Amino acid sequence: MADEKIIDFMGWRKPVGGFSIVLMVVAVLAIALRGFNLGLDFSGGSLIELHFSQPADPQQVRDTLHGAGLDAVVQHFGSQNELLVRLHREFKAGLGEEVVQLLDPQRSGSVTLTRAEFVGSQVGDELLQKGLLALFVALIAVLLYVAWRFPWKFAVGAVLALFHDVVVTLGAFALFQWEFDLTVLAAVLAIIGYSLNDSIVVGDRIRECFRKIRKESSYRVINISITQTLDRTIFTSLTVILAVLALFFLGGDAIHGFSKALLIGVGFGTYSSVYVASSLLLLLRISREDFLVQVKEAAKDDGRP
Repeated sequence: MADEKIIDFMGWRKPVGGFSIVLMVVAVLAIALRGFNLGLDFSGGSLIELHFSQPADPQQVRDTLHGAGLDAVVQHFGSQNELLVRLHREFKAGLGEEVVQLLDPQRSGSVTLTRAEFVGSQVGDELLQKGLLALFVALIAVLLYVAWRFPWKFAVGAVLALFHDVVVTLGAFALFQWEFDLTVLAAVLAIIGYSLNDSIVVGDRIRECFRKIRKESSYRVINISITQTLDRTIFTSLTVILAVLALFFLGGDAIHGFSKALLIGVGFGTYSSVYVASSLLLLLRISREDFLVQVKEAAKDDGRP
């Protein structure tokens, strides 16, 4: 270890911890005071299906509708000639014809109204409740899994790191009033899995180093562990971020919120696995004895003396 350059990550734990606390407070206040800009999946609105005589450009249709004061989500539906338009507006008779008139002012027949109807929020409310329940169950499952595999201090650190990532992501959507729909909720669940994976990798190396290195302090062992996993953490995060950036710029409006949530979650998931989870281990006074206790308890469960 003497020849290996060890980065002093834990030397920054206090200012970084203060930064995380400020982020959490801002996120919670944004959620409580501003709430979410719920999409049609949750708030209800109007759904219009259009057929074009030529392949349609969703961005051009979106810009035309926005220019007319209509907040719309536009995506292909079935083929390049079919578009699905979702409007944050109460449905009324003639709304479909109004949209066709905006897109085909000359009435050339290049745009045909296929379907226009009201989309209620009842299904969205049910899905939101089930999604939040899935989020809660996922956090409990993570707590139980990490507590079984590692000393309980790791479980506390991992779950608080997950909570940090989820709250910061949700807080960003509340603060900037980005549209929150079911794809964003799906992204939040994906963030839990990614953040947990990162925390487990770092935690596993910390456990391994505690067992191998007997004369170093907990502070030093954690710095060694994070340094040794740094290359893996950076390459994994960059690979995921590059893929998500492709979705963000090329995936279209339908998954724009999904990719935006993943970008925030992956970034803070990497950050929290290094600082939040690991710093909490120092705060909880993790030591080599914690692993010895875990080994003794496992031996007792196996019936060994």
